[in-house]
Amino acid sequence: MRFRLATGATLLVLAIMVVALRFAGLAELPMGLNRDEGIDGALALQVLRGEHAIFFPVDQGREPSAIYALALSTILFGRTLLAMHLPTALGSAGLVFAVLWLGAVLFGEDEEERATRWRGLAIGGIAAGLMAVSVSQTIIGRTSYNKVTHMPLLLVLAFALLWQGWRARSWRRIALAGICTGLLPYTYIPARFTPFLFLFFGLSFLFPLGSFSRTRVRRELPWAAAFVGVAGLVAAPILLHFALHPEHFLMRSREVWLLREEQGNAFGSFLGNVWEYLLVFGIRGDPNWRHNFAGQPMLRTWEAILFWLGAGMALWRWKRPAYRLLLLWLVVLLLPAMLSRDDILPHFLRMMGATPAIYLLAAVGAWEALQFLWARRNRVRWAGAPALGQNENRVAVTLGLAAAGWILAQGAFTYHTYFRTWANLPEVYEANETEWAELARDLNDGPAEPNTVYLVPYTISEHFSFQYLYEGAAPADVIPASAPYLAQELESALGAMENPATVKLVDWNRDAISGDILAEQHAVALLGKYGQFVGTEAYGSYQIHTFGEMALDRSWTFFEYLEPRTVDYDGGISLHGLAAGQGQAQLPTAETLNLGEARALWVALRWQTAPGLETDYSISLRLHDSAGGRVYQKDALLLDSRHRRTGRWAAEEPVDTVYYVAIPAELGAGEYALRLVVYDSATLRPTVELGVWEPEVELARLLLAAGG
Repeated sequence: MRFRLATGATLLVLAIMVVALRFAGLAELPMGLNRDEGIDGALALQVLRGEHAIFFPVDQGREPSAIYALALSTILFGRTLLAMHLPTALGSAGLVFAVLWLGAVLFGEDEEERATRWRGLAIGGIAAGLMAVSVSQTIIGRTSYNKVTHMPLLLVLAFALLWQGWRARSWRRIALAGICTGLLPYTYIPARFTPFLFLFFGLSFLFPLGSFSRTRVRRELPWAAAFVGVAGLVAAPILLHFALHPEHFLMRSREVWLLREEQGNAFGSFLGNVWEYLLVFGIRGDPNWRHNFAGQPMLRTWEAILFWLGAGMALWRWKRPAYRLLLLWLVVLLLPAMLSRDDILPHFLRMMGATPAIYLLAAVGAWEALQFLWARRNRVRWAGAPALGQNENRVAVTLGLAAAGWILAQGAFTYHTYFRTWANLPEVYEANETEWAELARDLNDGPAEPNTVYLVPYTISEHFSFQYLYEGAAPADVIPASAPYLAQELESALGAMENPATVKLVDWNRDAISGDILAEQHAVALLGKYGQFVGTEAYGSYQIHTFGEMALDRSWTFFEYLEPRTVDYDGGISLHGLAAGQGQAQLPTAETLNLGEARALWVALRWQTAPGLETDYSISLRLHDSAGGRVYQKDALLLDSRHRRTGRWAAEEPVDTVYYVAIPAELGAGEYALRLVVYDSATLRPTVELGVWEPEVELARLLLAAGG
């Protein structure tokens, strides 16, 4: 009875924490979806349109479990933040209770199969409690990365069922364990390391080798075959897909793989990674605000001490299967993180597969510390020690209440950290790309406007989160405003929509969204040049400019004419025209361009390439002061309107490019020279003007006013 009451109390405390930290306000927090999360949402819409797949080769590849979970959630809750967040929250909540179960299963019996259920409940409960109130697990558990919570959940369930099934000789539990294991390849790339975990753990029972091991193999082989057979059958569809499309298997891995050629000193990088991931235990953690309260370690200092104590005890008792499993689990499932390298280090999502072992080892450390103190209780000199020492039940109740109170207090701290601090930080607002969710919400709530199109500038031509959340009747086209072909992009977008009566351009208040600080200004100028400006509406994170009567009867350009300017370079490329201006106004480059206080201009250049050219060229626009010193530089790869490099241009076909020049405000008033350099993108070697043999060509002279 006492054990049942303790189990019920543990479940109650965990349930309170899970509901408060994983599900409260899930429809509003996190407040946005970044583009990476939005890809899964867009693919879920694709599934709902009947376009099914076992693997989605989009954005370096996507496993299907997250996509289908989001599709089901979207059916139930619509195209909302709640639908995106709920599958992850359910996985994270389930993982907490699954860790409780696994701890009870692994440590509920000793080596002689004698019941030690209090030990199992304590270790499972402490591990689950630590996970439930963890700040980083709370943040991750409320994102849209449901694959990163489903993978460890399935792995925990697989081992709990396998452990119980093997000991009880239950075919049903062995089969269920096989099903959970077979589902792992459908979740997240680090799951591809789990077969090694099962293999190493199974082989560990064969040592030392001998007749006893051979007898054990014969006795256990049918059970192992049943487990592997069911797992293989469940995993067969995606394994067959990878066999038929081997290029899909490494789509994402090759981008972050530590041992790729360009990585350089791979062994040194690996040692650096190992060090970074060791620091997550009490020193520092993931710097990404979407995964963590930036920089905080996964385990607090005292939790890290318990973890290292637990890991040490597991090493000391490695011959016992439960301890050996946790050690192997920790090492094998940390490898996916340690063998990858990009801008985020350490990366909590990639080490999610190891988190059950991490928290269980910390719980083992806590249990061992309590055992150590209990064994020395008679040495304690304080008033209540004799009474407690004579009543173990009272001690157990006291410790249980203290643990429950501590979990609740830590949960309250995590609640305040997440909902009161983390959620209100500007870094979190930006990391979650909240402006896109706000834009989709405002447009969805606005009145339906016939024959209207929204143009939304961005660094590239798509934003999947907006694509998922936006349900308005009017077309909304995300345009790559940072490209040197903004005029063609705008004309093409409107032409594809059969010249709508009204065009609404989103102008972000945070210029970093569209990539180029002048992109939206030039989009406004172009729309005003070829249409009629109607007005502007201001919103929280953006404003909308409205235009009507758009003219598509002539090609859109910034310039009215190109000034003849011929520069033949020795590398097989030639400059054949030049134009410059501000906004809608073109300025004659033969005269000094008076930019006033605006300090921004566009520069249009027309190019041709010679037959047989294979070199890819870039340009550098440079500003020099009166003394000849370089004070500004803007470099860009030369691309045509189809985003092809010069080595793939059609020979002798004119190519127009436009670049935006934003002159730093700190430059003093005076006259400056704008110069052009063309150079090989691979070697960075400038090509020179034939007959002049100088790499720099002066395009224009600029006059800046004071006070810019």
